[in-house]
Amino acid sequence: MIVLGDVEYYKGIGKIEYEGKESDNPLAFRYYNPDQIVAGKTMREHFKFAISYWYSFGGNGSDLFGDATQHFAWNEMREPILAAKARADAAFEFISKMGFDYFCFHDYDLVQEGKNFGQSELRLVTMTEYINKKISNSGIKVLWGSSNCVSNPRYMNGAATNPDFKVVARAAGQVKLALDATIALKVENYVFWGGREGYMTLLNTDMKRELDHMGQFLIQARDYGRSQGFKGNFLIEPKPMEPLKHQYDFDCATAIGFLREYGLEKDFKINIEVNHATLAQHTFQHELEVAAQSGMLGSIDANRGDYQNGWDTSQFPNNVQEITEAMLIFLKSGGLQGGGVNFDAKIRRSSTDMEDIFIAHIGGADTFARALLAAEKIITSSPYESLRQQRYSSFDTGSGKEFEEGKLNFNDLYAIAKENDEIELQSGKQELFESILNRYL
Repeated sequence: MIVLGDVEYYKGIGKIEYEGKESDNPLAFRYYNPDQIVAGKTMREHFKFAISYWYSFGGNGSDLFGDATQHFAWNEMREPILAAKARADAAFEFISKMGFDYFCFHDYDLVQEGKNFGQSELRLVTMTEYINKKISNSGIKVLWGSSNCVSNPRYMNGAATNPDFKVVARAAGQVKLALDATIALKVENYVFWGGREGYMTLLNTDMKRELDHMGQFLIQARDYGRSQGFKGNFLIEPKPMEPLKHQYDFDCATAIGFLREYGLEKDFKINIEVNHATLAQHTFQHELEVAAQSGMLGSIDANRGDYQNGWDTSQFPNNVQEITEAMLIFLKSGGLQGGGVNFDAKIRRSSTDMEDIFIAHIGGADTFARALLAAEKIITSSPYESLRQQRYSSFDTGSGKEFEEGKLNFNDLYAIAKENDEIELQSGKQELFESILNRYL
C-alpha cells in the first residue's frame, strides 16, 4: 500500500548539481549554473525554468499507433484523488531534485475531470488545497496555470468560439475554476491556448462572430481575474493549426493584432512555443522578435519539432545555434516580462527509464544556458552589434535621420532620389554574421 508523501518515486537519483562542461555525468548540469551572473542576472533569474505538469507527470508514452510504454506508479492508481495526490508527490520530488523553482499546469492535469461540473469543481478545490501545502513546504512556485478547454468532446467545435452558447458558458465556468485555483496557488501568469478556437472549414463558420465571441470571452475572463485580485499577466499561446485546419491565434503577429482590436493589449502578453513557431513557418527567433517589438514578450514554452515532420512533436530542445539566435533577441529586449522558460516537452515513447526525464530536462537547461553564454559574448565581445548599427547608419544623420523623424515628405524624397541617381550596392554581410555566430558556439 502506498502512503502518500512517504514514497520516493525517483529512487537512486539525488539533487542535480552543476559540474561544468568537462563532466561526463549524465545526471549533472554542464552549462546551467543557476548562480552564475550573465548580463547582470543569474541564470536562475533569466530563465525561471519550469516543468510542464502534463507531459512530465501525465505522459505515458502512448501515441496514435500504440499503447503506453511508460508505467509510473502515480498513473496506475484508479481512484482520482489518490492518483492526483500521488502525482503531486512525484512532481514535487522531481522538481526539487532538478533544482528548478517552477511548474506549469492545466486544471485537469492536477486531477481527473469529474463526471459533471460539480464533481470537477470539488476535485479541483481538493487538489488546490493539497498542492498549496506542498508549495508552502517546498518553496516551489507555479509559473502559469491554464484550463484544458480542448480535450473533452464538448469542445470539438471550440470553447469560446463554439456555435453552441451552452458550451461557451461551460468553458467560462471551467476557466473561472482554473482562475480560482491560479489565484489560490499565487500563480504568476495565466495562459490561454485556444487549441480548438478556429475552424476546419469556412463553409459552416461565421468567423467574424466567432472572433467577437472569443474577444468577449477574454474580456470577461480578464475582468473576473482582476476582480479577484489576480495581478499577473494573461498570456496567449499562438499555434497555427493542429488539431484544426486554422486556429485564430495563428502566430504572434495575429495574436497581437487580435489583442489590440479587442482592447486587451495592456493585460495580455504572448507565450511563445518553439514548435508552434515552426508549424507557422516561422523561426523561434522571429516570433520572439515580433513579441518583443510590441512589448509583449511574456513567456516561453521550450521544445522543438522534428524538421522533417509537419506536426507538434514536442521534443526537448537541443539545437544550440537555434537557441543562441533566440537568446540574442532575448538579451537585447531585456528578457521576459513576467514569464519564464517552461519545458513543454516530452521524452520519447521508447525512453522508459526513470532517469530519462532527468536527462531530458538537464539537456534542455544546458542548451538554453550554453546559448545564453554564447549570445552574451557575441553582444559584448564581437563586432556583431557595431555591424548591425553600421548597416543602418544612413538613418543616423542628415536626410535619413530627418526621414525617421517624419520631417520629410514625398516631394523631399523625390528630390533626394533624383539627386542620388544610381546607388552603390551595400552588402548585407550575411555570411559574416553567420560566421560570428558560429565562432562563439
